[in-house]
Amino acid sequence: MGGHSRRRFLRNGAAVPTVGLAATAGCVGSLTGSGDGSLDGLTVAYVPIYPNVQHYVMQAEGFYDDVPAEVTAKRFSSGPGVVKAFASDEVDVALFGITPAMVLADKGKQAGVLAANSREGFKVMGTAEFADLYEKHGERAFSTFEEQKGRKVRFGAPPDGSVPDVVLRYWLEEALGLGKLESVVSKSKVPPAKAPQTMQAGDIDATVIQEPFATVVGNDDGFRELAWSGEILDGHPVTVLFAQKRVLDATETAQALVSAHVDATEFVRDNPEKAAEDASAVIGSGVSDDLAIAAMESKASSYLSDPHAITSQTEQMAEYVAAVGNTDEVVSNEKLFHFEAYDAVTE
Repeated sequence: MGGHSRRRFLRNGAAVPTVGLAATAGCVGSLTGSGDGSLDGLTVAYVPIYPNVQHYVMQAEGFYDDVPAEVTAKRFSSGPGVVKAFASDEVDVALFGITPAMVLADKGKQAGVLAANSREGFKVMGTAEFADLYEKHGERAFSTFEEQKGRKVRFGAPPDGSVPDVVLRYWLEEALGLGKLESVVSKSKVPPAKAPQTMQAGDIDATVIQEPFATVVGNDDGFRELAWSGEILDGHPVTVLFAQKRVLDATETAQALVSAHVDATEFVRDNPEKAAEDASAVIGSGVSDDLAIAAMESKASSYLSDPHAITSQTEQMAEYVAAVGNTDEVVSNEKLFHFEAYDAVTE
């Protein structure tokens, strides 16, 4: 980051002090601009998942305090809930997957990716039985399994067009050369938080799963890692910081938000255990400090801010999102990204 400092950025006049982080109630902050390139209020929407760790750090460590607006964090129980709220202008900024951002852009939503959050954040985990087949036979494990069991491998993963779905399709269709997903495996929709229990219950044979749940599954002797998404689709993005046009137009606010995000990423790298604790305090759902810290050490925990670093991989993923029908056309990077704030902060 070239010695970037949030406070140096503020001293140079790019932002003014904030009135602080509002309580995490469901209220929406003021959407009225002050007329000088800032907003009076900023509502940040998130789902309590590990890939959004910068948000937890910005909140716990006070980095939002340097944003020239009253920041209100709004928690959602699922990704679709955040997408719906963003689409209906109920929130100003959202932390969610790159693929939902593509869908919104395709539908004409005036918004843009201000920063990347995470990348290469999934592991393909399978039962020990299927892992043995895969270790022995490689890509032929799928057909061997079907011959032995009389059915396809059952994969649990989020909906079509989601980031883990794209990773799974790329793995089967491109990396392994097995053909279309539907002809190779039987896929069911399983939320990441429920994947460990679903696997333990014997309802699925494999899953594409993020941290910290990948660590949970990996701690069970009955399951093993088949592949890491960073090896399947090198450098692929997971979640991003997506902002409404009114935020992009509020130059001071946008730059201060990105500056805080960059500092949060640096904090994660320099203080991984404290960042993990900040995450576990928000996520809940049985995610203890110890589990969060162990997950932070995983190769599937990779955090960044630079939106330029995910552009080529985003183009690849956009083709798959269009192929499954989630977008009418392949969404271009020009339509999806807003680089100006990041470039101004880090130049």
